[in-house]
Amino acid sequence: MRFSHLSTTPDSHPRLAAVIGDGALFLDELLTDAPRDLQDLIERGDATLTQVRALVDEAVAAGAPLVPVHELRHASAVLRPPQVIAIGANYAAHASELKLRSEKAATVFSLWPNSLAGHGGTTSWPEDLTTQVDYEAELGVIIGKPARNVSVRDALDYVWGYTVVNDITARDLQFSEAQWSRCKSFDGFTPNGPVVVTADEIADPQDLWLTTNVDGAILQDASTADMVRSVAEIIEFLSRSATILPGTLISTGSPGGAGYSRTPPVFLHDRSTVTVSIGGIGYLTTYCRVT
Repeated sequence: MRFSHLSTTPDSHPRLAAVIGDGALFLDELLTDAPRDLQDLIERGDATLTQVRALVDEAVAAGAPLVPVHELRHASAVLRPPQVIAIGANYAAHASELKLRSEKAATVFSLWPNSLAGHGGTTSWPEDLTTQVDYEAELGVIIGKPARNVSVRDALDYVWGYTVVNDITARDLQFSEAQWSRCKSFDGFTPNGPVVVTADEIADPQDLWLTTNVDGAILQDASTADMVRSVAEIIEFLSRSATILPGTLISTGSPGGAGYSRTPPVFLHDRSTVTVSIGGIGYLTTYCRVT
């Protein structure tokens, strides 16, 4: 099943909806005590998800009208995650092109919640702060239950769903500072969505294709099979030192093809359009403005 936070007008509060094809069913029209957002749905557990599935199936079978998604506005696919964790240099080609060392342990950093943004939104940044803004296609993983000391064998049982992430990065800040959180956490620098796909719809997270299209050119084109550390290995690694809370979004790293490493470099600029897609999940578009 697919879920998204959608609103009918620019000023209205986003509501959690089930997405069926090109249409949406708002959960608050099916349930009197509907989950207010994805985080609430996850925290209520499997019984509520099962109930929501049954109600949506019944409504569709009864011919309930669907709101065309193209008439709605997308918010971030996750609105209140307890944590947004990013994994750096998790594809050998990307680590090589950025001239990063391949470490024995995963590179882990946090993305700030103000950076979360939705599909079809506009992300802006000040030109006097950065002129080297780059794109990064990433598979997003949403945790469904507390994960502590999880084995690789069991790790995928803790995944609630998957989404598309564009880990936008100010490269000039990244390589001038000793940490990566600030350069990737400008307002709107973590677009994600447009939907979260429940884990049962993704047979193997290491068998998905990622692409990035910038202004009509395909600049990233790779498989999640190329990850240095698989989704299961990432969850095992993170859960050894701390409990990963339900609703946590993990952005699992980007393949090669970043704009920084190209000759000449290709950076996002005023009025750029970048679309990241992942097979089986969907495509995520962001419009760019320089202020």
